Amino acid sequence: MSLALQKTCSLLLLILIGFLLKNRLIKEDHKKGLKTIILDLALPAMIFVALLKIEVDSELIFLPLLILVWNAVMLIASKLALPLLGFSKNSSETRTWLMMIPSLAPGLSCFPFLMEYLGEDALAWGALADIGNKVYVLIFSYLLAMSWYYRHMGLGSRSNGQKVKELIISMFKEPINMVIIVALVLLGFGLRIENLPGFIGESVLMLKDIMTPLVLLFIGVSVILKWDQIQTIASILLLRAGFSLVLSGLFVTLVDLPSEAAILLAVVFPLSACSFWPFAHMSAIRQMERDKGVETENGTFDLGLGINILAVSLPLSTILILGIFSSGSYFTVPSHLFYIGFGLVFLSVLPRLISWIKNIEVAVSFLEEKKLKDSSAESR
Repeated sequence: MSLALQKTCSLLLLILIGFLLKNRLIKEDHKKGLKTIILDLALPAMIFVALLKIEVDSELIFLPLLILVWNAVMLIASKLALPLLGFSKNSSETRTWLMMIPSLAPGLSCFPFLMEYLGEDALAWGALADIGNKVYVLIFSYLLAMSWYYRHMGLGSRSNGQKVKELIISMFKEPINMVIIVALVLLGFGLRIENLPGFIGESVLMLKDIMTPLVLLFIGVSVILKWDQIQTIASILLLRAGFSLVLSGLFVTLVDLPSEAAILLAVVFPLSACSFWPFAHMSAIRQMERDKGVETENGTFDLGLGINILAVSLPLSTILILGIFSSGSYFTVPSHLFYIGFGLVFLSVLPRLISWIKNIEVAVSFLEEKKLKDSSAESR
């Protein structure tokens, strides 16, 4: 078994262990405590280390910009597609999907395979591209979540000054945002993680190392397996993957990439699992709503759906990325990307098409029966 596949199996095993622990962590305080450690300690430490390790190569600055474009395109496409798939436009379910779909978690689902199949250069390119994704999931998705929170809570009538004041206060209350500010200040002075006093750097690195296992255990503990919802989640994630392959096909067609490794990176990076960070933002907003006495069913987001999306996204992305790397150079050909991409899109919308056809048949049958009744009534 390859090292990348072993790492993936170990990640999935942690989710399974968390799922098996559900019966021992039955109280809400148990999950709340685990989530507090993740959001207030481990996640800020990971963000802090990631930001202080960023080294931007001016010749490759287009990579994070391209991923930012992908984030924006996926957000717009999701906003257009979800109502067509039967989701209410202003529901907590739709807002949750709009937070999750455009986000990427390449560290869990993509980077292990880049190192195993493509080497260190591809991993370095992927890490640089992830800077754009980090900007999106840490900053833009937070601002997006806050704007939906204001609108949902009926705070739209407040002045812009009041909104900005509340946003700033809420940002400073969040350890994640404080860490980002401190890290950017340190970067501004040219400081890196290795420039910090040894005991501080070591403590932060130890906290950062517990992030991945805690998140995976939390997913396993929190996931609620509802077969109908799991089917819907898998269908939409396949649609996300299919549309990403089409976008990758367009990119590979239009841009002359230097190597087969660069092409495969462009294909697999957007297939990464959904990120935990938008879920962290939604959790923070849920806490604000809880402080205001807002019931869970009336919240801005559906956290149960969010955690299930994370649970389904990781194994699905792993299977897709493994399949691509196992196919040799097949996915380096743009036409193949289009075929598979449109095939996944069709496969994901097929249940909805069948439902529409059945509804049309029922409507036609009803009209025919009504017509027969009307004609028989007239003949009498």
